[in-house]
Amino acid sequence: MRSDYKEGFYCKCCGKFHGELPMSYGSPVPDYVYDIPLEEQESRIEMDDDLCIIDDEYYFIRGCIELPVIDGEGPFIWNVWVSLSEANFNKTIENWDIEGREEELEPMFGWLSTSIPCYPETINLKTMVHTRPLGVTPYIELEPTEHPLALEQSNGIQMERIKQLAEELCEQDEQDY
Repeated sequence: MRSDYKEGFYCKCCGKFHGELPMSYGSPVPDYVYDIPLEEQESRIEMDDDLCIIDDEYYFIRGCIELPVIDGEGPFIWNVWVSLSEANFNKTIENWDIEGREEELEPMFGWLSTSIPCYPETINLKTMVHTRPLGVTPYIELEPTEHPLALEQSNGIQMERIKQLAEELCEQDEQDY
């Protein structure tokens, strides 16, 4: 094993060593956006950095799946999209800019709407969306199952696994996958 491997990772795409290990990755849109033809997206999708509505029928919120790091500083974060019911989405919007919103909103059920690479399929894993204070992205809690991502959320992730993810995902703009 290379002695400098502990500090960073070797990218399998470019073959270069990167001295800093990314501690978060994210998806810019819910995966369902990719099912909509490019020429129809503008008329069918209403979206900003945190919220998305498709066809005035499907509602999504961006949040963080945080994985505790067992042998290093963390957490390791997957920025993901989760679908919400229309009622829960509307509650979220009504409280979006209100101080103390985390006290007003109970955790909300949602379906994970991001296919996270390096895992078995993650689309439609059951989640609970926990609203946090203004300026803080919601926390996404996965239903406890035997899915590797759910196990990593409950048991933690090791730095070696984070390096493996970095090597597989390569150096991408803004850590989007």
